[in-house]
Amino acid sequence: MTTPTSPIDAITASPTLLKSVAVFCGSNFGASPEYADAARALGTEIARRGLTLVYGGTHKGLMGLMADAALAAGGRVVGIINQRLHDRGHLHPKLTQHEIVTDMRARKARMADLVDAFIAMPGGLGTLEELFEAATLTQLGDHTKACGALNVRGFYDPMRAMLTRAVDEGFLKTEHRDMIVIDADPASLLDGLADWKAPTVTKWIEKT
Repeated sequence: MTTPTSPIDAITASPTLLKSVAVFCGSNFGASPEYADAARALGTEIARRGLTLVYGGTHKGLMGLMADAALAAGGRVVGIINQRLHDRGHLHPKLTQHEIVTDMRARKARMADLVDAFIAMPGGLGTLEELFEAATLTQLGDHTKACGALNVRGFYDPMRAMLTRAVDEGFLKTEHRDMIVIDADPASLLDGLADWKAPTVTKWIEKT
């Protein structure tokens, strides 16, 4: 099931020091070249800071561009890919390390084990689902890890508005809306994740 070149050590979560970051992003390129530019910038910045990039392991779309940029900048890049995509030839050939897992659920779980924080770039259903699962587990206290979104071209503005609507309608606390760090600049986003502190409130909203 697992075929790394050498053992991958899980990273212990730290509230003040990031060592490893998972990035969720599209396996397509998007409609604007700004998305590709942002993927490269994020990969480069992660490597520049000496962080390990953990991602879905493919050479496709924004995922491949980000990995290429991190590797070109001397960074360590770990790919977690499921068996189906690996069998289709989607594995990036130049990763520092990789693991092959059974399915998408196993991939998300393994990525979560290895990192201190999560970033979502613009992407489709999978990217959005991965971000919300990671944030939900933080909300529930199943892990204490920061979640952020790289807001290229205002991509995540509608999400912010949706979460505000959830607050207004009594389904979400303000602290849980605000715990997702949203920023258009990779460096500022990573700074925000490094400074992040977990909310201290429960998810439950008392009916009055």
